[in-house]
Amino acid sequence: MILVSSCLLGIRSKYDGSQNTVDSLLDLCRRGLIIPVCPEQLGGFTTPRPPVELQGEGGGDAALDGRAKAVNGDGVDVTDGFIEGARQTLRIARLFGATAAILKERSPSCGVHLIYDGAFAGNRIAGQGVAAALLRREGIPVYSEEDLTEELLEALVKDAASNLAANIAVQKRPS
Repeated sequence: MILVSSCLLGIRSKYDGSQNTVDSLLDLCRRGLIIPVCPEQLGGFTTPRPPVELQGEGGGDAALDGRAKAVNGDGVDVTDGFIEGARQTLRIARLFGATAAILKERSPSCGVHLIYDGAFAGNRIAGQGVAAALLRREGIPVYSEEDLTEELLEALVKDAASNLAANIAVQKRPS
């Protein structure tokens, strides 16, 4: 299975209630190879919600280690909810045997290569969101929708399908 940010599947889970549909991922979802997740909703946040940026150097890794924080546009520290959402996302990844994750670039939860710098001025910096950092730490490869190529999708599908088939075979073995 492949974890995918739910906003990339047309689910209105983005902070402002919108979505970022990626058509090539919809086909994989219809084929039963995708598990949609929104770490922010899993962390207890509503949709819509105030925008959030990570403050302090180190992005999601630093937030997980207590060296940075997630702050919303109203100045409220929401780090605990972001960490909880990351943990729940990891739990789902483990439950379904996720072989990879495709996450929304620039998100404070899901950013894979880029996040906003915490000044709420639209400035992007290199870094990962909290959920992306935790998944990566736990050995789950993370990609953004901007990384997707036909070749990468084919490889991810092959891995997910092989893993799914192996899990089904193990479950069918007589005890």
